[in-house]
Order: sequence, then structure tokens, then C-alpha cells
Amino acid sequence: MSSESSAPGGSPRTPRPGTQKSSGSVTKKGERSVKEKPPTVLPPVGEEEPKNPEEYQCTGVLETDFAELCTRLGYTDFPKVVTRPRPHPIFISSASMSEKPTPDDQRLSASCSLNSLESKYVFFRPTIQVELEQDDSKAVKEIYIRGWRVEDRILGIFSKCLPSLSQLQAINFWKVGLTDKTLTTFIALLPLCSSTLRKVSLEGNPLPKQSYHKLMAPDSTIAHLSLRNNNIDDHGAQLLGQALSTLHSCNRTLVSLNLGFNHIGDEGAGYIADGLRLNRSLLWLSLAHNRIQDKGALKLAEVLRPFELTHTEVVERRRLLLEKGSQERSRSPSSSRHGDFKMDRDKSQTLGMSAAALADKPDKMQTMKAPKGLSKKKEKPGEVVKKEEKSGSGQSPTQGTPKKEDTAKSSKGKVTIPEQKQSKGKGTKMGSKEKRSILLESEQLVAETTEMINPLLEPVEHRDGKVFMPGNKVLLHLNLLRNRITEVGLEAFLTAVQYQVQFKSKGVSKGPVGLLWLSLAKNCFDPQCPMYTTIQELMLPRDPIKTKLREEEAMAFPI
Repeated sequence: MSSESSAPGGSPRTPRPGTQKSSGSVTKKGERSVKEKPPTVLPPVGEEEPKNPEEYQCTGVLETDFAELCTRLGYTDFPKVVTRPRPHPIFISSASMSEKPTPDDQRLSASCSLNSLESKYVFFRPTIQVELEQDDSKAVKEIYIRGWRVEDRILGIFSKCLPSLSQLQAINFWKVGLTDKTLTTFIALLPLCSSTLRKVSLEGNPLPKQSYHKLMAPDSTIAHLSLRNNNIDDHGAQLLGQALSTLHSCNRTLVSLNLGFNHIGDEGAGYIADGLRLNRSLLWLSLAHNRIQDKGALKLAEVLRPFELTHTEVVERRRLLLEKGSQERSRSPSSSRHGDFKMDRDKSQTLGMSAAALADKPDKMQTMKAPKGLSKKKEKPGEVVKKEEKSGSGQSPTQGTPKKEDTAKSSKGKVTIPEQKQSKGKGTKMGSKEKRSILLESEQLVAETTEMINPLLEPVEHRDGKVFMPGNKVLLHLNLLRNRITEVGLEAFLTAVQYQVQFKSKGVSKGPVGLLWLSLAKNCFDPQCPMYTTIQELMLPRDPIKTKLREEEAMAFPI
């Protein structure tokens, strides 16, 4: 019995040490777990600091910067940056076309299509397509976003990563769901980008307030703007026309404006024409696929030939002339030459002063001689120049005239119109020998003539007590394809083209020369009508592209 009693007595004793060991092990595990908890909690705390997007320094690689900024802002699924796909021509040999597919080939193609099903769906996922520089595989040149909504958070990320792209030239948004608010955010982003950004395309983004004109503010640096398919009506065209130019402000950087596929009618075309009255930077304008009829066509054609200044424009012109004269008098040295200026000018003309002597004269002497030369050139039948052109301005007001050329030419007894010395004359010469696109050359020409004088100070013509400006000859390209213009509007364009051709034939080889390309096809008139045929014949030798093609054909196939 003792053995039996000892057995049960030993059995409860034996587990006690085990129980103590187990309890000791439990306490050790608890202590160990308490010690291990801080390391597991610390990593998230340490990761919160670098997640702040403000502390991230962009590297200039859009794919890396955009992904990192999205991650720091908590995005789990964000658009990927991919290279813009380019269509490649598919060449199929005649032998392969003649062969019929075998059943094995059909089964193989079916399996391939099933395997690539996922990749086809990936095509519809939001992406940021980029076009890279050929020399640098990481330098982004253009950005394309299509078919997905761009919100304020995405624009906020762009405001941090786009300024580091030193080669960015263009941003294209197509159906990205812009609103007036996000457009304002986008416009505020543009000045932060590189100075190479010159092209903005917002297409398929109709806005209730039609505030696209904010992209054309006087301080804007955009040279090429495309606003196609935005449901822009006459009210939007009015805002855009005012952004082109008003009596007191003018856009001097925009080179091309595409307003195709909108709802612009006669009234809107009139507002655009009003903007072209005093705008001397826009070279390319498209109003294709709109609702313009004869009334709007007459307004547009009127700006391309001499048009009458309104009373308000005449008053503003006189004020500018007086202001210009006072500024020139304040710049001239306060000496006896200032009082006897007219006498010195007459002596210089009679005695034929040399170029060195004229160079010693104040700058005002050279500027005051220009109106006299203008008056000689203006003395033609039916043209009268008022005395305010001679005494009010002190100089024929035109755009950017080099003073050294004036000095050299005045020594020969010749005074040319400063407008004929403009660098924009290169546009016509380069157009006939173009090695690059016309728009790129035009943008360069506009950049060279940033110091443009107000067009109201251009030489004018006085007839029957009215003041006529020579018209807008800076616009080179006008597209009115597929509107509602009849032969009435066609006749107005014929008159404008005939005037510009005559202006060019008078020997004005430099300076703006008017339209080089005019599209009026697919309107409400017979394509075989005489007026349309005449316009095409007049425009054919002016088109630089067709002229170059004819020259290349003549060189390739000499007679």
C-alpha cells in the first residue's frame, strides 16, 4: 500500500517542478514579448517621417518621382508612367497572305488570345504617356493624359515633379474631366515648369464658365494652344478674342490657336476678328468645324485688309503718339542741340553728313528722320499723311527697329520704313526654304520681336476724314474648313487676298506679308465657282510648302 500510496503521492510532486519550470518559461516569454514589442512598433513610427511629400527631392525622372510621391500621399493604385506607343507599319509578304491558316495555327492563336486577355484590359487602365528625348532616354519631352479624370491631388503631385523636368515641351490633356477649379490649379502650375514648356493642349474638356482665356493671360508663356472639341460658343469666343488683344492689353507670346470642332458662330467669329485687329503675334488660327456664316466671314476678312479705326481707337492712338513724343524728348540730352534740332536736321540733309557724323548725333535725330521718309513714300494718289505723323510721334511707330541699320542707311541718303527691317521678314524667306516646320520657325520669329510696339502706332492712311490701318499681315495660316460660308463671304476673302497679293507685289520684300495658307473648303458654295478658283490660284504661289515641292520636283526632273 505504501508503494501504491507513494505512487499517487509522487505523481503530484513530480509535476510541481515542471509547473514551476513552465511558469518560469511563461514569465520569460512574457518578458521577451515585452522586449520585442518596441521594435515592432518603431518601424511604422520611423516610416511616417519620410512619407511627407514635402521632404522628397525630385530626381528629374518622372516615373520614379511620380510613383514615390503617390506612395507618400497614400495612393495604393495610381497611374503608371509609360512610353507613348507609336504605331508601327506591318509588312505582310504575299506568300504568307496566300497561305491558309492550318487548324494548329488557329488553336495556337486562340490560346495566345486567351493569354493576352489580361494585357488587353491593361490597355484601358489610366496611364501617363510620355514622349522621351532621343538623346536622353530619361528626359521627358511631352506628356499625354487621355481618358481618365485628373483631380486636384494629381495636379498637386504634378506641381512637385513637373518642375524638375528640364526638357518638358508639351502637356496634352484629352477628356480628363477638367473643371473651372482644376483649370485654375493647372494654370498656376505652368509657371513652375521649365521655360521650354511652350505647348498646351486641352481637348474634350468642356467647362461651364469657359475660362480657357486664362491660359492666354498677358504674362502667359504658352506659344501653341489647342482647345478643340470643348463646346466653346460665342461667349467663350468673346473671352478668347479679348485675351488676344484689347485697346490696352495684348497677348504677345501665342503663335498658334486651334479652336476647331466647337460651336462658334458669326458673333463669336466677330469677337475673334476684333482680337486680331491689334494682335501682332498670332500666326496660325484654326476655326474649322464651327458654325461661322457670311457675317462672321466678313468680319474675319475685314481684318486682313485696311480697316477703319473706331473713334476710341483713334483717341487712344493720339494719346500714344503724344506719350511717345514726350518720352523721346525726355531721353534726349538737355543741350542747345535740342533747341536747334530742326535746323541741324535740315543741314544734315543738305550737306550730306557722313555716317560718322550722324552717329555722333543723338538718337532722336535718327528717329525724327523716319517720318520724313515715310511722308515721301506715302505721297501717292489718294493717300494723305497728317502732320501729326511728322511731329507727334517723332518716329514712325513700328516694331523693333535696329538703330545701327538706320545710321548706316541714312548716310546714303535713304530712309526706309522700319517695318521693313523686322526680323519677321525671315519668316517668308525661311518658309520657301523651310528645313523645319513653319510653326517652329514662327515661334522663333515671335521670340525675336518681343519688344513690339502697339499696333496703333503703325503707319496709317487718312481718307475722307477717316483713319485706316493697313490690316493684319502677321497672320499666316487661317483654317475655316467645314463652316457655313456662302459666296458672299467668299467674295470678302477674295478681296482680302487680292489686296495682300498687291501689297507683296509692290516690292515689300521684308516684314509681314499676309496669309500664306487659307482653307475654305467644305463650305456652302460650289467648289468650282470662279471666286474660289481665283483664291486658290492666288494662294498657290504663296504657299511655302507647295512652292518647295515644286522646286524639288523641278530639281529632280529637270526639263
